Amino acid sequence: MELYIVRHGETIWNKEKRLQGSTDIELGPEGIRLAKETGEALMNTHIDVIYSSPLKRAYTTAELIRNGRDIELITDDRIRELNFGISEGKRYEDLYEDENCYFKYFFTEPQLYRPSESGETLEHLVERAKDFMQEIIEPLEEDCERVMIVAHGAMNKAIMTYIKGHSLEHFWSGGLQKNCNVIIVDYNNGKYSVLDETKIFYHE
Repeated sequence: MELYIVRHGETIWNKEKRLQGSTDIELGPEGIRLAKETGEALMNTHIDVIYSSPLKRAYTTAELIRNGRDIELITDDRIRELNFGISEGKRYEDLYEDENCYFKYFFTEPQLYRPSESGETLEHLVERAKDFMQEIIEPLEEDCERVMIVAHGAMNKAIMTYIKGHSLEHFWSGGLQKNCNVIIVDYNNGKYSVLDETKIFYHE
């Protein structure tokens, strides 16, 4: 069974380099273009089912990639983005300059990251990803040829942390996924194999 793990299209907050997390931001014009072009490129690629984060930027991306085809689209709350608490909506540069904020470690030393007030730990995010993969995705192996997962930058890395079986130190292995980049993974006889982490189906 093949897995297509997709990051949502670009939003205005992506463009402004603001932290989104659980805030429900919609796709911007460029994000819509990326998702539409990806959907058009995949029109002849068989997909059995699409699982999406319930957040608008992911769900709209999933709808645009589905592109009117008769493919079941299911939301699962476990694959929504990491909750950054009171840091959501702030610009990255402002968070980096705040000496009391652990966000400075988020991309460089993720094992040292601690969430802001009311936020979520990376450990919890990885646990959510693991639950989703074990309870929803892995049981589909016998019945599905290809399953798509449409989620978020940190969430998709949490899924890859589970797939690769590595520690939080290597959370960003392969780098932050581009908007509408597709990670392609094979799951066969209970084993994962990463086929391509940088597949793009749109014109850059």
